[in-house]
Formats: sequence, C-alpha cells, structure tokens
Amino acid sequence: MKKINLALATSLAIFGAVAAQAASAPSGKDPLVSAMEHYQAELKKADRAAGYIGPRAYIPQEVKVTDGVYTVVGSLIWHNPSNYGLNNNLSFMEFEDGVMVFNAGANAALAQAFHEVIKKYTDKPVKWVVVENHQGHAHLGSSYWYDMGVRNFYSQKQAHEDFANHWDEIKARWSKAVGYQLTAPAFNVSDKFTTFEDKMEIDVGGGEKVVLFYNGPGHTPGATIAYVPSRNVIFPGDLAYNSRMLALFNYTNTFEWVKTFERFMKFTPEGTIIVPGHGGVTDMATVKRDTYDYLKWLQDEVRKVIAAGGSEADAENIDQSQFSHREVFAQTHRGNARHIYRELKGLAVGGGED
Repeated sequence: MKKINLALATSLAIFGAVAAQAASAPSGKDPLVSAMEHYQAELKKADRAAGYIGPRAYIPQEVKVTDGVYTVVGSLIWHNPSNYGLNNNLSFMEFEDGVMVFNAGANAALAQAFHEVIKKYTDKPVKWVVVENHQGHAHLGSSYWYDMGVRNFYSQKQAHEDFANHWDEIKARWSKAVGYQLTAPAFNVSDKFTTFEDKMEIDVGGGEKVVLFYNGPGHTPGATIAYVPSRNVIFPGDLAYNSRMLALFNYTNTFEWVKTFERFMKFTPEGTIIVPGHGGVTDMATVKRDTYDYLKWLQDEVRKVIAAGGSEADAENIDQSQFSHREVFAQTHRGNARHIYRELKGLAVGGGED
C-alpha cells in the first residue's frame, strides 16, 4: 500500500505540472499533446521508482535444494493466465556478496513474487541474474530486476542474440498467451547483458564461484548451464527435464540435443544435485531417463518406421503409451515423432515456439 500511495502522490504532483509544461510546448505542437506526453513519460519513471505495482502473481512454495539454494518449481503444463506464465523453474542462491537469480521470470509480477520469497531468507540484494535461454519465461522479467537495481545480467551469446533480436515478437506472443496486463510492464534490457560463448566464471564472494557454460544446442540453440561446485548443484535449464514430456519446436535439433546431453553427463560429477528446467529437484539418473533416453528411444523408433518405408503419419502413430503418465503427453508425443521423422528425412521441421 505504501508503494501505491507513493506512486499516486507522485503522479498527482506530475499532473500538477502539466499546465506549466503546456505553456512551454514547442511552437507548432499542440500544447496539451506535448504536456500529456511529458506526463506519461514522468509517470512511467515514477512507477519504476516506486517499484512494480501491477497485478499480483501467486507462485508455488519454494523448495530447499541445499544450503542457501532454493527453487520454485513451475507448472508442468503450458504457460497460461492460470499459472501467470510460470511453467519453468525459478531459482536463487545466496552468497557472501549477494544473491544470484537463475531465470528472470516471464513477467514483472512473477519476478516480484519470487523476490518476496528471496526476502524471506536474506536481506542481501539480488546482484546477479542469469537467464537460461531465449524463451520468454527466462528473460521477460529482467526489467523488474533492473528496476530493483540489478546491473549484472548474463546470457550465453546465441541465446542472447535470439531474444534481443526477437524481443518485441516474444513479448507479443507471451502477452497473448499469458495476459497483456501481466506482460505489458516488461521492457527491453537486453543491452544490459554480459554474454559469453563457451564459459564464464563469476566470483560471488567467500571463495565461491558460479561457472556458466554452454555445452551445445539442446531444447534451444543457445543455452546457459550454471554450476556451483561449492554447493554441489547444477542448473542445466531446458537441457534436462524431469517428469514432464519434452516439446520439440522449430528451433530444436534433437540429434544435437543428444550430443549435448552426453557432454553434460560427462562434465557433471557423480552425486551432483540437478535442478532441471522443468520438474522437481532430482538426480542425473532421472533427467537422463526423462530426457536423453526418451530422445534416443524415439529416434530409434522413427528410424524403424523409415526403414520399413513408413510415412510421417506412421511415425506419428508410434506407440508411446509408456510415457502417457507425463504431463503434456497428449499435446506433444505425436508432434515429437513427426519432428524427428522430418529431421531424419532432411525436411523442414516446422512447429511452434515455447
């Protein structure tokens, strides 16, 4: 309420200056139009200074991963108004020098709700924000964190280029899927990001470091994995799924994804805690089963269809019922088989965007 009152008081003060602004309008321009443009610009500044004051989002209970590390596990279905766009995982880590957030959230409302979770555990400021890929639920909330004073944003170079070059398109798509009111406050801060190609280490104080690296294409062409050796935890983003069915899109190369996952398994020390892109905190055996093993199995099954002279429709009808318990199975399994069929045949894969 204090923030709202501050914003209202400030806006009234700004509006009181409209007459003065109108009097000084440039010659030839409607004084009222000039004054209102000035008013709107100043009101936007006041809103940002007061903090986010739009619609509220309600998020699931956070889960403790290990000492000083927590995650909020998002919905395992598609992003939509009922889950506020939270269908991935939002995580934070408290270090000596501040807090690091992994994934900015799909909008300011989610980012604010997640920020309130962080404040339950520490009064240290959020100092670093890392986004896993180019998808809206990873980066559209970045402007909230910028308004909160964060100046250290990180993304893998390819992922950054993909969201920076298509920012307006991504925002429009998420506005349509999740709701304009929730998405409208997002503004583009892609020019504030530090990018890396293969690897970057961030000193977070107390002798600890966070290693950001890129193992290759997976669910998306560009992606960031975050590894914290001192906490024995790794965040592979959408390279790894737990429980939820994979969804393959026009930018997904499943054969590169398999190779990248193999490098991920080779890199990750045995016993490391896995915080996947989708699904609960788990271990390597689980994300291997639900991601790598599924892709390998489906690729082999589609190869059999092709070897027998089968069609794309035959591939779509492969019996995948053993996976029917996974969320979004009904919406994805036929498309996944079709995608791999077209990859193997050298055809355009088509498909939508997550």
